[in-house]
Amino acid sequence: MEDAQVEVCNKNILGIIRFGDCLSIMRRFPANIQDDARFDFIDLFAGIGGLRRGFDLIGGRCVFTSEWNKYSQQTYLANFDCGHEIAGDITQIPAKEIPNHDVLLAGFPCQPFSIAGVSKKKSLNRPHGFRCEGQGTLFFDVARIIKQHRPRAFLLENVKNLVNHNKGRTFKVIRHVLKEELGYHIQFKVIDARSWVPQHRERIFIAGFREECDFSFDDFQIPDPVNGPRLGTILHSEDGSESAENPYTMGENARVNKKYTLSDHLWWYLQAYAEKHRKKGNGFGFGLAGADSVSRTLSARYYKDGSEILIKQDRGNPRRLTPRECARLMGFDLPGQKKFKIPVSDTQSYMQFGNAVAVPIVNTIARHMQHFILNEAYQLEIFPIRGSVAVRG
Repeated sequence: MEDAQVEVCNKNILGIIRFGDCLSIMRRFPANIQDDARFDFIDLFAGIGGLRRGFDLIGGRCVFTSEWNKYSQQTYLANFDCGHEIAGDITQIPAKEIPNHDVLLAGFPCQPFSIAGVSKKKSLNRPHGFRCEGQGTLFFDVARIIKQHRPRAFLLENVKNLVNHNKGRTFKVIRHVLKEELGYHIQFKVIDARSWVPQHRERIFIAGFREECDFSFDDFQIPDPVNGPRLGTILHSEDGSESAENPYTMGENARVNKKYTLSDHLWWYLQAYAEKHRKKGNGFGFGLAGADSVSRTLSARYYKDGSEILIKQDRGNPRRLTPRECARLMGFDLPGQKKFKIPVSDTQSYMQFGNAVAVPIVNTIARHMQHFILNEAYQLEIFPIRGSVAVRG
């Protein structure tokens, strides 16, 4: 056995068992996690796999994926090796047909709870939150799966407004179900992505554990946002230092395709719209940003006019981000890694990235949860009966 493996083994089991028993355990938990996963997880409302990225990183194996949108399925399959078919509508899948798993991931739909989504539904006199029949009750599908399989842990993600929706009643129901009905120990935190990517993007993350443990978001390390990245780190260089990627960039210097520049008519409309609301004292308007800026939140409506994040240009009208820049802005493309594959149209890719989670946050949360997820695996192997000190051979 490698010395590093011995050290890890001794650290995790605190010297309670004999070295020979440690060898037996290490055989069941090999160092090469690509050959033998350390734990299994499922990916619900998977989108394009933002949550999955972090848990692949710490040695997990995805055994079930659910995503109803066919275009998101296409992007997911282009970027992940799946040993299973992607399931569609989770409401139509009996919980018992989902494979056993150790960790459940779910970015359940946020539109019924988001500020923009609630405002739109109110203006149309439509129900929102749990009363939104199309999406608002999907949290309860997460709950029924947790109840059936009792995973060691889960991570749920949603918009910041989930905490305050319906004067806090919505989140009160969610906490009651997770804690009182399902018996999980939960921690939650609203985190802004701007410490990792050049974008203001606040999301709530809810971590839950079946067994009581010391996990807490209180000691979660968030880099200083003042020193965080700026848009220049994700924009196309347009100086020939990167290869052209049609249709996003073209020519010898890989200049951004002119189709991403706003037309005179659209640029005039956005300015007039912003001025109208400025006179009314409203904050509606476009977001004009440069290389030294941190952008507004990328949303699923970006395909319409790109107004929340417009990039200044030396000459003429501003432009939208390209889908490749959106992939970088959301952390799907990272330095030194293969490019995230974008097999769909610009419209679909804008919607997908706008609905996604910022990957670097999930990577950091997964590492923060890692010890507690894996520690229970050791406990189950070493202490099959709570309170005993026996090793299962």
